[in-house]
Amino acid sequence: MNYEETVAYLFSQLPMFQRVGAAAYKADLSNTIALCKSLDNPHQKFKSIHVAGTNGKGSVSSALASIFHTCGYKTGLFTSPHLLDYRERIKIDGQMIEESFVVDFVERIKRDMAELKPSFFEISCAMAFAYFAQNKVDIAILEVGMGGRLDSTNVVEPECAIITSISKDHEKFLGDTIEKIAREKGGIIKANTPVVVGENDLKVVEELRVMALEKDAPFYDIYTKSPFLQTDLTGSYQRENMRTVNKVVDVMRQKGWKLDNHCVEKGAINVRKNTGLRGRWETIGERPRIITDVGHNEAGVQQVVDHLRKESYVRLHIVWGMVDDKDAKNILMLLPTSATYYWCKPNVPRGKDSRELSNEALKFSLEGRVYESVKSALSAAKEEAMLNDLIFVGGSTFVVAEVLDYVR
Repeated sequence: MNYEETVAYLFSQLPMFQRVGAAAYKADLSNTIALCKSLDNPHQKFKSIHVAGTNGKGSVSSALASIFHTCGYKTGLFTSPHLLDYRERIKIDGQMIEESFVVDFVERIKRDMAELKPSFFEISCAMAFAYFAQNKVDIAILEVGMGGRLDSTNVVEPECAIITSISKDHEKFLGDTIEKIAREKGGIIKANTPVVVGENDLKVVEELRVMALEKDAPFYDIYTKSPFLQTDLTGSYQRENMRTVNKVVDVMRQKGWKLDNHCVEKGAINVRKNTGLRGRWETIGERPRIITDVGHNEAGVQQVVDHLRKESYVRLHIVWGMVDDKDAKNILMLLPTSATYYWCKPNVPRGKDSRELSNEALKFSLEGRVYESVKSALSAAKEEAMLNDLIFVGGSTFVVAEVLDYVR
């Protein structure tokens, strides 16, 4: 198989949570442990930083990768989901994994795949470990897929664990209270390993503090007044993320990593350039201005709405789509009633029917039209918008991915 055929094989043969939801969720580490054993435990052959959380973990992971790379370290980065190319998930020093490695890796472990029937994420995680080990990275920044305690990434013994802001999301799998979700995220805390906790609700911080105390893990939490690094990542919420990054830099210095101020500042201000991170309050068009953001749970959408209030425009147009296992009610009630909506369905099995979404939105006085695709919704918004209007596109990572593909 060539690269395109290999990726198509992964998408079609392996259950992928982002596409199909619950059927792809594996609530234990047995497959990952077995895969790693068959690969001679590559996750034990490099240093790592482990990042969990509900919102901000992708930005924090990418910022740290940019900083370590700028400071001279060969740096791996494992994130999810991807937006345009599967290889976005696995990078070294900002460069995506080679197509040939993806092809060879899948061919090499087909027998294990047939026996274990792993998920898409389990295979991706094992591939990242093997790639980082083969290329002898100095450190890898590993973003948790979902939760923490039972996530495939949680087989590593990291230099530092990070837990960014926590809010309700994936309650079906992680728990129906913020404390239960915090305990699942806190499952990445390891004995005698420092943990940095981003700005959070007090009860979340205390829950995680207790978990750290039980494991003799040095505990560092971030407050609004903690210092932050300047960054090229746009969106006011990035200050919170960069406070977390700044504290992690301090902790890693204490562990002997050479991270001088100039390199750290340069890495923080060049995150997008060095890692290719996209979809975080990203402007993709002008006159009319078009902004997109991957925020898709209550806390993430609230950040989007707060940011929209600070923007200047004549009229606001919102292209919005969701997946059907999100709590649409609690998200729709956050959206501004003054906007014109273009309801759409992302092109994945989990995509929420746009007519159903429109009907639910009417209960919150959100009015607009229904479109069969993200592309047609955005095209309609562009036709109706005047030069000084603002178009926002969001509601789902998949909506953002489709619109980035459309405009590139």
